[in-house]
Amino acid sequence: MITLFGHGKTTKAIAKRFAGQCQIFDDNFTCKATDAFGNLLLPPSEFDPNTSSVEIPSPGFPAHHPLIQKALHVTSEYDFFKESMPFSIWISGTNGKTTTTQMCEFLLQKQGAQAGGNIGTPLAELSTNAPIWILETSSFTFHYTKVTAPDIYLLLPIKPDHLTWHGSMEAYIEAKLSPLARMREGSVAILPKAYANVKTLAHVIAYNTEEDLAAQMGIDIAKINFKTPFLLDAVLATCAQKILLDTIDYDLLNTFKIDHYKIEEFYDKQGRLWVDDSKGTNVDATIEALKRYKNDEILIVLGGDDKGVDLQELFDFMKPLHVTIFAIGTNTERLASFAEKEGIQLHKCFVIEEAMKQIHAVHTIKTVALLSPAAASLDQFKSYAHRGDRFKELALA
Repeated sequence: MITLFGHGKTTKAIAKRFAGQCQIFDDNFTCKATDAFGNLLLPPSEFDPNTSSVEIPSPGFPAHHPLIQKALHVTSEYDFFKESMPFSIWISGTNGKTTTTQMCEFLLQKQGAQAGGNIGTPLAELSTNAPIWILETSSFTFHYTKVTAPDIYLLLPIKPDHLTWHGSMEAYIEAKLSPLARMREGSVAILPKAYANVKTLAHVIAYNTEEDLAAQMGIDIAKINFKTPFLLDAVLATCAQKILLDTIDYDLLNTFKIDHYKIEEFYDKQGRLWVDDSKGTNVDATIEALKRYKNDEILIVLGGDDKGVDLQELFDFMKPLHVTIFAIGTNTERLASFAEKEGIQLHKCFVIEEAMKQIHAVHTIKTVALLSPAAASLDQFKSYAHRGDRFKELALA
């Protein structure tokens, strides 16, 4: 019997693929039932570890949950599908994982590559006949993965995030670096230079900046049209193409379209610039967005669930800039205390409707109105996409 913890996208895909062979435990289940595929749906109180041969949690399922503590054979979907996983490229880090994964798939589409993991498609729905899997991999998944390793590992910089879940920055970094210990000779790991000395059998290519990495790999960065923060994503994807095919298709790369909600610029009828960076859910992502407009007057919507991270680095970065903050979400008062200490103008708006009303009153063709919250959205929105859509709706109203 396959046991699944949490009834999310990943575990639903496994339940569908192994119809009738699964029992699913979720805190929202209060009585015994079955799903459309004949799998059991059960409250956590009914879990008996002796009737289970393997337990697979949803990515993000908390490690301190009583079900995890009670289970005897906890594994990740990556380890569960180890034997059927083809040549794989894993992509991780704090920011830029999704874009790098999408760019890799775009550059390797003629080779039949499929992307999945955190991005879109769970492993249970990927084709085992595909020659390459490109997997966006979270630190949550790494926490439960003990056996499987990638053939190519692309690691973006690691910045504070998910500290509440992992317990500390050290544990978060350890999770991100954990695949290296399992990688084989002949595999390749591209890492920030800070982690160059981590023990691994993989061939390590360590970088400081995108320019540094491009120079090491023989990539002509002048032929890549993307700007910060997407330039590093593009260089990493190009590295994967060069390693596998010994070629670089700059023309194809430059036709790639960045996802919505990532430093997405648009103008209203008055010619004023608005920027939707709702995917900027942590400090580092917001700093990258601010870098692009550092010479402009910025009206920034900040706030939400900041997941307990230290915000000082963000305020240190904003201090010399011409920034006014319009604070929303559950950390409004916390943002206000940082702003007061650093002498940065801040308006306590609490909700996005009030923030946008105040921004409309002062926004001109010479200012930039930026949504880059440095926080998760679930305190007030269904998702970061819902937050971004609301921002656009109010901007163009």
